[in-house]
Amino acid sequence: MSHLDPTGAPLPDGAAAAVVVPPPDGRPGTWAGAPCALRHDGAVYLAYRLRRPEGEGRGYANVVARSADGVSFEVLAIVEKERFGAESLERPALVVTPAGRWRLYVSCATPGTKHWWVELLEADTPEGLATAPSVTVLPGSDSLAVKDPVVQSHGGLWHLWASVHPLDDPDATDRMTTEHATSPDGVVWTWQGTALAPRPGQWDARGVRVSTVVDLGDRLVALYDGRASAGENWEERTGVAVAADGFGRFRAEGDGPAAEADSPGRGLRYVHVLPLPGGDYRLYYEATRSDGAHELRTELVPSLVGVT
Repeated sequence: MSHLDPTGAPLPDGAAAAVVVPPPDGRPGTWAGAPCALRHDGAVYLAYRLRRPEGEGRGYANVVARSADGVSFEVLAIVEKERFGAESLERPALVVTPAGRWRLYVSCATPGTKHWWVELLEADTPEGLATAPSVTVLPGSDSLAVKDPVVQSHGGLWHLWASVHPLDDPDATDRMTTEHATSPDGVVWTWQGTALAPRPGQWDARGVRVSTVVDLGDRLVALYDGRASAGENWEERTGVAVAADGFGRFRAEGDGPAAEADSPGRGLRYVHVLPLPGGDYRLYYEATRSDGAHELRTELVPSLVGVT
């Protein structure tokens, strides 16, 4: 199976998946996932989130790790929620700047509220992220929570796609769109508008969250998490969207999820696509197990270049 959907986007199918990081334990609400990966100097670097159940700490740490093969990782840095005074942490974004500096964008929950904001850590090495000073780069507002950024640099301009949650209804803060922002330096951001919105009456009607943006050469595609109802919060499935208007906006494709887990919850989310030399892709994603816990998995998607 090629793992490529009709747009050319690489997708997981689970058949050849390997577990990269197991959950902290085997109970529902314990998660390892929300990954972001990059290649640097021949190694794969991975950032991810660890979570305990509600009432036991929720998202308690972001981890940065390194691997020679993309499957077995050694931990380089651990960033805990206490250093930000946060109630929980969610998906980090890991990047290396053109000047060779390491950055980690950290999603933080404001205690006692539904508000989220994003902090930036910067260091000379990935290990240095563990103790690097932080600065707030996406503060959110009284009416909006901002988290889960996808960050890329293209042609001297930085792009960011973040999930944004309206806070006007305290019983419906799980609603989300993905918003696009740009920056000259990856620190000071200007919002450019909605990149992807829910589709009324569809499987993604309640919320959409871009998890990765992939340059296929002749077009950009995005994979995103979608849910139809509040009851599917934390068990989102994966959809595909194609660039619709310039660089930052996308149009959802298909009438149903493009990938989901074979567990009862079906949750398969936060897919990150890492292009490899030669045209292959390595995917990292969070999947729901049969016991309700979430684990971080990886799959290799071979290139179809030259295959007829």
